[in-house]
Amino acid sequence: MKIKLNSVIVENQAKALKFYTDVLGFETKTDIPAGEYRWLTVVSPEEPDGTELLLEPNAHPAAAEYQRAIFEAGIPLTSFAVDDLDSEYERLKKLGVVFSQEPTDAGGTKIAVFDDTCGNHIQIYQEG
Repeated sequence: MKIKLNSVIVENQAKALKFYTDVLGFETKTDIPAGEYRWLTVVSPEEPDGTELLLEPNAHPAAAEYQRAIFEAGIPLTSFAVDDLDSEYERLKKLGVVFSQEPTDAGGTKIAVFDDTCGNHIQIYQEG
């Protein structure tokens, strides 16, 4: 069993695609019309055949409520690994990304949390 696809609930797929590609640096993998929405995935340029991240619309009332509740609680929806957290933090800050948690040592792992502008807190982390 392998994880090949994971989802991030987003308020607006076009806005999310712009943020996840232009700001975070992911690349579009799949973009297929699916009714009023799209099957829209991005991947890391470091692993173009790796796990895809589905930019999933929060169209269902339960998804929108879940997204709102965990955002208001300050809970990250997901986490992304980085090689150098301090450098990535500075790069993203220069691009206007708003952090709710600056780089913090979390017992052998360094973490930071930012707002993805699409209704989510996202954590980035560096091991070691």
